[in-house]
Amino acid sequence: MQDKETDLALIRAVLAGQTAEYAVLVKRHQRFVFTLAMRFAKNREDAEEIAQDCFVKAYRALGTFKQTSKFSTWMYTIAYTTSMSFLRKKRLDTTSINDDDYVLQIANNGTDFDANVIERKSTYAYLNQAIDMLLPDDAAIITLFYKGEQSLEEIASVLNMEANTVKVKLHRARLRLKDKLQFLLKDEVKELI
Repeated sequence: MQDKETDLALIRAVLAGQTAEYAVLVKRHQRFVFTLAMRFAKNREDAEEIAQDCFVKAYRALGTFKQTSKFSTWMYTIAYTTSMSFLRKKRLDTTSINDDDYVLQIANNGTDFDANVIERKSTYAYLNQAIDMLLPDDAAIITLFYKGEQSLEEIASVLNMEANTVKVKLHRARLRLKDKLQFLLKDEVKELI
Protein backbone atom coordinates (compact mmCIF):
# COMPACT_ATOMS: atom_id res chain seq x y z
CA MET A 1 0.00 0.00 0.00
CA GLN A 2 2.91 2.34 0.72
CA ASP A 3 4.19 2.00 -2.86
CA LYS A 4 0.73 2.90 -4.16
CA GLU A 5 0.61 5.99 -1.95
CA THR A 6 4.13 7.01 -2.97
CA ASP A 7 3.28 6.56 -6.67
CA LEU A 8 0.13 8.64 -6.22
CA ALA A 9 2.08 11.40 -4.49
CA LEU A 10 4.59 11.44 -7.35
CA ILE A 11 1.79 11.54 -9.92
CA ARG A 12 0.15 14.46 -8.12
CA ALA A 13 3.51 16.27 -8.07
CA VAL A 14 4.04 15.69 -11.82
CA LEU A 15 0.51 16.87 -12.61
CA ALA A 16 1.13 19.95 -10.43
CA GLY A 17 4.05 20.91 -12.64
CA GLN A 18 6.99 19.17 -10.95
CA THR A 19 7.78 17.17 -14.07
CA ALA A 20 11.18 16.05 -12.75
CA GLU A 21 9.33 13.74 -10.33
CA TYR A 22 8.34 11.59 -13.30
CA ALA A 23 11.93 10.34 -13.42
CA VAL A 24 11.36 8.70 -10.02
CA LEU A 25 8.32 6.85 -11.39
CA VAL A 26 10.33 5.76 -14.42
CA LYS A 27 13.22 4.54 -12.29
CA ARG A 28 10.84 2.61 -10.03
CA HIS A 29 9.09 0.77 -12.88
CA GLN A 30 11.62 0.70 -15.72
CA ARG A 31 13.11 -2.70 -14.96
CA PHE A 32 9.81 -4.51 -15.05
CA VAL A 33 8.49 -2.64 -18.08
CA PHE A 34 11.71 -3.55 -19.89
CA THR A 35 11.38 -7.19 -18.79
CA LEU A 36 7.83 -7.34 -20.09
CA ALA A 37 8.85 -5.68 -23.37
CA MET A 38 11.74 -8.14 -23.71
CA ARG A 39 9.27 -11.04 -23.48
CA PHE A 40 7.67 -9.75 -26.67
CA ALA A 41 10.56 -8.22 -28.59
CA LYS A 42 13.19 -10.92 -27.91
CA ASN A 43 16.05 -8.45 -28.43
CA ARG A 44 17.41 -5.64 -26.31
CA GLU A 45 17.18 -2.81 -28.85
CA ASP A 46 13.50 -3.40 -29.61
CA ALA A 47 12.68 -3.89 -25.92
CA GLU A 48 14.38 -0.59 -25.07
CA GLU A 49 12.40 1.13 -27.81
CA ILE A 50 9.14 -0.37 -26.52
CA ALA A 51 9.93 0.57 -22.91
CA GLN A 52 10.80 4.14 -23.89
CA ASP A 53 7.59 4.39 -25.90
CA CYS A 54 5.63 3.09 -22.89
CA PHE A 55 6.97 5.77 -20.57
CA VAL A 56 6.36 8.53 -23.14
CA LYS A 57 2.76 7.33 -23.57
CA ALA A 58 2.29 7.09 -19.81
CA TYR A 59 3.63 10.62 -19.32
CA ARG A 60 1.30 12.05 -21.95
CA ALA A 61 -1.69 10.19 -20.48
CA LEU A 62 -0.84 10.70 -16.80
CA GLY A 63 -3.80 13.03 -16.38
CA THR A 64 -6.14 10.19 -17.38
CA PHE A 65 -4.87 7.84 -14.65
CA LYS A 66 -7.99 7.24 -12.54
CA GLN A 67 -6.16 6.00 -9.41
CA THR A 68 -8.64 3.12 -8.97
CA SER A 69 -5.79 0.65 -9.38
CA LYS A 70 -2.08 0.74 -8.68
CA PHE A 71 0.05 2.83 -11.01
CA SER A 72 2.06 -0.30 -11.78
CA THR A 73 -1.07 -2.05 -13.09
CA TRP A 74 -1.86 0.94 -15.31
CA MET A 75 1.76 1.12 -16.48
CA TYR A 76 1.89 -2.60 -17.26
CA THR A 77 -1.33 -2.24 -19.27
CA ILE A 78 0.41 0.38 -21.39
CA ALA A 79 3.48 -1.88 -21.68
CA TYR A 80 1.37 -4.85 -22.75
CA THR A 81 -0.62 -2.95 -25.38
CA THR A 82 2.48 -1.17 -26.68
CA SER A 83 4.30 -4.50 -26.96
CA MET A 84 1.38 -6.09 -28.80
CA SER A 85 1.22 -3.12 -31.18
CA PHE A 86 4.95 -3.44 -31.77
CA LEU A 87 4.54 -7.11 -32.69
CA ARG A 88 1.72 -6.32 -35.09
CA LYS A 89 3.78 -3.52 -36.69
CA LYS A 90 6.91 -5.60 -37.08
CA ARG A 91 4.91 -8.71 -38.00
CA LEU A 92 7.37 -10.84 -36.10
CA ASP A 93 7.17 -14.54 -36.67
CA THR A 94 6.81 -16.69 -33.60
CA THR A 95 9.88 -18.85 -33.15
CA SER A 96 9.51 -22.55 -32.72
CA ILE A 97 11.69 -24.35 -30.23
CA ASN A 98 12.60 -26.68 -33.07
CA ASP A 99 13.97 -23.82 -35.18
CA ASP A 100 17.72 -24.30 -35.66
CA ASP A 101 18.25 -20.53 -35.87
CA TYR A 102 16.72 -19.95 -32.44
CA VAL A 103 19.36 -18.35 -30.23
CA LEU A 104 18.97 -18.19 -26.48
CA GLN A 105 20.50 -15.14 -24.89
CA ILE A 106 21.84 -15.44 -21.38
CA ALA A 107 23.29 -12.47 -19.59
CA ASN A 108 26.53 -13.20 -17.80
CA ASN A 109 26.31 -11.09 -14.67
CA GLY A 110 29.75 -11.22 -13.09
CA THR A 111 32.09 -13.93 -11.96
CA ASP A 112 30.90 -14.87 -8.49
CA PHE A 113 32.25 -18.31 -7.59
CA ASP A 114 29.94 -18.91 -4.64
CA ALA A 115 28.24 -22.24 -5.45
CA ASN A 116 24.83 -21.14 -4.21
CA VAL A 117 24.94 -17.92 -6.23
CA ILE A 118 26.03 -19.80 -9.34
CA GLU A 119 23.25 -22.34 -8.85
CA ARG A 120 20.65 -19.57 -8.43
CA LYS A 121 21.94 -17.81 -11.55
CA SER A 122 21.80 -21.06 -13.47
CA THR A 123 18.26 -21.75 -12.31
CA TYR A 124 17.23 -18.20 -13.17
CA ALA A 125 18.84 -18.51 -16.61
CA TYR A 126 16.99 -21.76 -17.36
CA LEU A 127 13.74 -20.23 -16.19
CA ASN A 128 14.27 -17.17 -18.41
CA GLN A 129 15.16 -19.41 -21.36
CA ALA A 130 11.96 -21.38 -20.86
CA ILE A 131 9.87 -18.21 -20.58
CA ASP A 132 11.49 -16.86 -23.76
CA MET A 133 10.37 -20.03 -25.56
CA LEU A 134 6.73 -19.39 -24.69
CA LEU A 135 4.33 -17.51 -26.92
CA PRO A 136 4.23 -13.80 -26.02
CA ASP A 137 0.82 -13.99 -24.29
CA ASP A 138 1.94 -16.89 -22.09
CA ALA A 139 5.22 -15.14 -21.30
CA ALA A 140 3.37 -11.95 -20.40
CA ILE A 141 1.00 -13.71 -17.99
CA ILE A 142 3.84 -15.62 -16.31
CA THR A 143 5.93 -12.44 -16.08
CA LEU A 144 3.09 -10.33 -14.69
CA PHE A 145 2.12 -12.95 -12.11
CA TYR A 146 5.52 -14.06 -10.85
CA LYS A 147 7.92 -11.22 -11.56
CA GLY A 148 5.46 -8.34 -11.40
CA GLU A 149 3.63 -9.91 -8.46
CA GLN A 150 0.32 -8.82 -9.94
CA SER A 151 -2.90 -10.40 -8.71
CA LEU A 152 -5.24 -12.21 -11.11
CA GLU A 153 -7.54 -9.19 -11.01
CA GLU A 154 -4.69 -6.81 -11.84
CA ILE A 155 -3.56 -9.03 -14.72
CA ALA A 156 -7.16 -9.17 -15.94
CA SER A 157 -7.19 -5.38 -15.95
CA VAL A 158 -3.90 -5.22 -17.86
CA LEU A 159 -4.97 -7.81 -20.45
CA ASN A 160 -8.58 -6.59 -20.61
CA MET A 161 -10.16 -9.95 -19.76
CA GLU A 162 -11.98 -11.63 -16.89
CA ALA A 163 -10.03 -12.80 -13.84
CA ASN A 164 -11.27 -16.38 -14.34
CA THR A 165 -9.97 -16.32 -17.91
CA VAL A 166 -6.60 -15.13 -16.63
CA LYS A 167 -6.61 -17.95 -14.07
CA VAL A 168 -7.17 -20.54 -16.81
CA LYS A 169 -4.57 -18.94 -19.10
CA LEU A 170 -2.07 -18.79 -16.22
CA HIS A 171 -2.63 -22.48 -15.49
CA ARG A 172 -2.10 -23.40 -19.15
CA ALA A 173 0.96 -21.13 -19.38
CA ARG A 174 2.43 -22.87 -16.32
CA LEU A 175 1.95 -26.25 -18.00
CA ARG A 176 3.66 -25.02 -21.16
CA LEU A 177 6.45 -23.51 -19.06
CA LYS A 178 6.89 -26.86 -17.32
CA ASP A 179 7.21 -28.56 -20.72
CA LYS A 180 9.82 -26.04 -21.86
CA LEU A 181 11.80 -26.49 -18.63
CA GLN A 182 11.71 -30.26 -19.03
CA PHE A 183 12.94 -29.84 -22.61
CA LEU A 184 15.80 -27.59 -21.48
CA LEU A 185 16.77 -29.71 -18.52
CA LYS A 186 16.48 -33.18 -20.05
CA ASP A 187 20.24 -33.50 -20.45
CA GLU A 188 20.86 -32.44 -16.85
CA VAL A 189 18.35 -34.97 -15.60
CA LYS A 190 20.07 -37.70 -17.60
CA GLU A 191 23.41 -36.74 -16.04
CA LEU A 192 21.92 -37.06 -12.56
CA ILE A 193 20.56 -40.55 -13.19
